[in-house]
Amino acid sequence: MRTSYDSDAELDQITTGDLELDDRHSLRRVAGLSTELTDVTEVEYRQLRLERVVLVGVWTEGTATDADNSMAELAALSETAGSQVLEGLVQRRQRPDPATFIGRGKVDEVRDVVVATGADTVICDGELSPSQLRNLEQKVKVKVVDRTALILDIFAQHAKSKEGKAQVELAQLEYLLPRLRGWGETLSRQAGGAGGGAGGGVGLRGPGETKLEIDRRRIRTRIARLRREIKAMRTIRNTKRAGRQRNAVPAVAIAGYTNAGKSSLLNRLTGAGVLVEDALFATLDPTTRRAEATDGRTYTLSDTVGFVRHLPHQIVEAFRSTLEEVADADLVVHVVDGAHADPEEQVRAVREVLAEVNADKLPELLVVNKVDTADEETLLRLKRAWPEAVFVSAHSGRGIDELRAAIETRLPRPRVELEVLVPYDRGDLVARVHRRGQVLSARHTDGGTELRVRVDEQLAAELRAL
Repeated sequence: MRTSYDSDAELDQITTGDLELDDRHSLRRVAGLSTELTDVTEVEYRQLRLERVVLVGVWTEGTATDADNSMAELAALSETAGSQVLEGLVQRRQRPDPATFIGRGKVDEVRDVVVATGADTVICDGELSPSQLRNLEQKVKVKVVDRTALILDIFAQHAKSKEGKAQVELAQLEYLLPRLRGWGETLSRQAGGAGGGAGGGVGLRGPGETKLEIDRRRIRTRIARLRREIKAMRTIRNTKRAGRQRNAVPAVAIAGYTNAGKSSLLNRLTGAGVLVEDALFATLDPTTRRAEATDGRTYTLSDTVGFVRHLPHQIVEAFRSTLEEVADADLVVHVVDGAHADPEEQVRAVREVLAEVNADKLPELLVVNKVDTADEETLLRLKRAWPEAVFVSAHSGRGIDELRAAIETRLPRPRVELEVLVPYDRGDLVARVHRRGQVLSARHTDGGTELRVRVDEQLAAELRAL
């Protein structure tokens, strides 16, 4: 239910993020209602109904703890998508079964659990091939969803900007295209032709395309259009980025695992007021805010989409233009959830995605967040493993000053150092030096302000021309 605000003073304190969170909670799914769409050209051609679900995983490597952590993450993803998790099953195998993912014997067990619990969906912890998806649905008699489709569904719920929605729709359609099949007779029925049977007749004969072929063609057309739209949006984003680079404004990107507290950290550092929610993939649209160092230099801080273990490649490709914000940064602030069961695995998964967008060679500052809820033994282990990391709590503010100082020391320094006399009527130049460079010393004289500064080459040329 939408929150009401009693007074104007209370309303003035509400941030944009608060309003977004309020709006999101007012649109939670209602159990038992079908949200299936019939028009293939819409975003969610086969909208997911995730009310009562059974989770199924295949444990192929690692320890039992790793398998449990993976299933716990799948449960969190399922709940974020709006479902109720009833049961979880894990099978130990050398590799997933090529026909049914979990093997013939386990399929019968899953079917028994579905019947006993009254579940309407089975979610598998992996990406299923079209044949695995079809075979499993035929045997368990309810809808089967894989991990990739689940993540795409969460992205579809949380995208709010035009670019974010286009990126999510592109990822969904590229995932759907090879899996489109005859769900019911309508998709396999011929559109006409000689001897068209029940669907043919005078005036109805056509090229003989099946409904399935028509839908595939529509999806390909829509994909091509979305790619053109995203390419145009990328041009706009590149123009803005080029403007920041031309003005020599250092860029800091906040990256990390989903729900590690990146948005909370951005709010704490800049007062941005962006949406904060204890849910996976709460933030999809990047937010950039300006911050100021103690020596007067300005820099930008950008919040980015969260990563996750085995992030679907469709998402990485569709969000590539957004993730390029990280690749073009001068510093990556890598946020880790210190209260998570396996922070080291989170770091490995994030670095894997950073490598896909060529951001793995950038300077990195590890920030362990949520230290107020993490146990001391875990924190001691992480301090030994990552001695250069900064330990903070975005919730309580603990360690934030140390984090600001660590970011400032890692910001790129302007390359040109010079001494110059700036006339008093050129106060604009002095202000730009403070914003873009570093003032090492300043002395006021009769002819103007004597400055010893460190600035970028473009600004140095303007100062030398005085």
